Amino acid sequence: MLELDIISHQLMIIMGIIMYIFGFIGNILNICVFIKWSIPRRTANENNINNRTGNSSLYLLTTSIANLILIIYPLLIRIYVDGYQHLVTENSSLILCKLRYYVLQTFLLISLICTCMATFDRFLITSRTVRLRQLSTTTKLTKKIIFIIVFLSALHSIPMAIYYDRSSIGDCTIVSIIYSNYYLYFVIICLYGIFPICCLAIFGTLTYSQLQTLKRTNQNGNLNIVKQLSRMLLYQCIALVFSYIPYCIENVYFSKFVNKTIYPTGFNLLFHILAIILFYVNPFTSFYVFYISTPNFRQQVKRIILWQCHHNHRINNQVRPLNTKIDANPLY
Repeated sequence: MLELDIISHQLMIIMGIIMYIFGFIGNILNICVFIKWSIPRRTANENNINNRTGNSSLYLLTTSIANLILIIYPLLIRIYVDGYQHLVTENSSLILCKLRYYVLQTFLLISLICTCMATFDRFLITSRTVRLRQLSTTTKLTKKIIFIIVFLSALHSIPMAIYYDRSSIGDCTIVSIIYSNYYLYFVIICLYGIFPICCLAIFGTLTYSQLQTLKRTNQNGNLNIVKQLSRMLLYQCIALVFSYIPYCIENVYFSKFVNKTIYPTGFNLLFHILAIILFYVNPFTSFYVFYISTPNFRQQVKRIILWQCHHNHRINNQVRPLNTKIDANPLY
């Protein structure tokens, strides 16, 4: 059992650091790409489909920002606590428990809801029915929806900062039984599990079906970016499902079948660590899923990198004026 515990902690450290580094880089590049893509194209026809492709990009931009924050703070604390076995103290409970779980739930909800909204928007855009395509919101309204999502997610997560505290074994736990049941049955099972999985499964399947129809019937190259963006979301939905299902199962298992007054060891600890690693797979892999699956995304990333290299090269090669001081009383 001791060897299994050591393996579990080392696995958390090694995988956590890898996910932290590559997840940070990937989400930064995601943000750069979606900032570029979220700028609407100006055409003579305001209802042109190209004017509405920025809606999903705005949702994905928000998702990428939320994923970046999940990587920067909660994952780092998870490596510190579960990897290096740092016990939570009374003085550190604010940072390691209350603030960590408030940030975790807030930005995870933002990420999940915006991914679902982006998938729903792709369903509307790829529909052959004019009435459904017209339901896709304008960029201005999309920004208002994103603001509402962020506000409600932050408001809903306030009890996490109130009820999460240090446990008797030096870990974090919810001290309220009522909120603990609410968190397990509604937040974990419904908000993290059932609702997003059903939404992504339904609209992802419908979008895929509509993409196949567009592939057979469309002769207009203007829809190419729409199909590629939709394909990106389909792959992202698959990664999201496989990422959060083990986390939901782990929370139910530890809440109902594991003694919380004893720190998990052996296979329980290994299961806990594996579920945590899989939990961060979605924010960690999003960039690489997009990069592998979508040619337009790859081209945009290359343009960003080449522009940055050219910009740095131009700055380094600029001729700087020499600041020489002329002595008012030269020596002869």
